[in-house]
Amino acid sequence: MSLIDAAREVRETAYAPYSGFKVGAAVRGASGAIHRGCNVENVAYPEGTCAEAGAIAAMVAAGETEIIEVCVIADAPRPVPPCGGCRQKLAEFARGDTPVLLATVSGETLATTVAELLPGRFEVAHMQGGA
Repeated sequence: MSLIDAAREVRETAYAPYSGFKVGAAVRGASGAIHRGCNVENVAYPEGTCAEAGAIAAMVAAGETEIIEVCVIADAPRPVPPCGGCRQKLAEFARGDTPVLLATVSGETLATTVAELLPGRFEVAHMQGGA
């Protein structure tokens, strides 16, 4: 199964009774395995979970810690980028040049990278060498 097909399929299982905005995400780990996540809303906003965070959690639960490819899909007029928090979560497990494919259910896509989504990302080097 392709990464976009995995994201498209898992999007259908999203729990979005409040916004009606279902999002699916799939990440490929260094092993080649695909890990999927969908958004899960909660009536007590902002206690929901983004699709990207769910895919990352599934990857880590499977014993992987490196993302080599990302795909996010939503039913929107244009490809929808990850929120700021998810951009940082992706940056935790992916290199800057890791490809990210943003897609709509109608077939429009936008190819980008983790670094393009989060320039100047916060990383562990920022915490080292402090006084």
